[in-house]
Amino acid sequence: MLVPAARLVRWVDNFSTRHGGVDLAVADGALTGAGADGSTFAARLPFAASYDGPADPAALADAVVAPAAWGVLLVRKGGFAVARLAGDRMGESKVGQRHVQGRTKAGGQSQQRFARRRDNQARQAYEAAAEHAVRILGDVRVVVAGGDRPAVEEVLADPRLRHVEVVEPWLPVPDPRRAVLEGAVSDACAARIEVVNAGER
Repeated sequence: MLVPAARLVRWVDNFSTRHGGVDLAVADGALTGAGADGSTFAARLPFAASYDGPADPAALADAVVAPAAWGVLLVRKGGFAVARLAGDRMGESKVGQRHVQGRTKAGGQSQQRFARRRDNQARQAYEAAAEHAVRILGDVRVVVAGGDRPAVEEVLADPRLRHVEVVEPWLPVPDPRRAVLEGAVSDACAARIEVVNAGER
């Protein structure tokens, strides 16, 4: 789950209440917690950063800092969104949609013709997304991505984007729109928490 920095302290307090208290520690670059009932959590910083501060959720929250330059790339078949950011401030961005033929129930040559058309439309959509990504991201290296993994991989296959490093979290977004892009930026800046409840191991 993704938890914004402003809610981290309350989240840990709630975990402690639900699980009979919590022992906090720092391990493997994360703030970890072990509840009295055997449940555990590991809270990690965004942007693949490693946490090595005190075992204190407030300190972890203070360490949630976005890079000076980073980007967001969201791609689904027929739609994309790309943005360049400085810290938590969004700079240039672009949201675009392209029509991609849906699947058809027709058989034989008609099905093959529709499949070729759909593939061509998807390729054109990915090429358009790559052009905007090259223009907007520039030399930005750290990117948080989301949508369809194969679609994102198609866009990042452009040689001009070979310097881009996609970092966690992966964002499972719907078709990119402006509101989806803004939500993705917020999610990218949140801490990632993995919880294992007692009895789930």
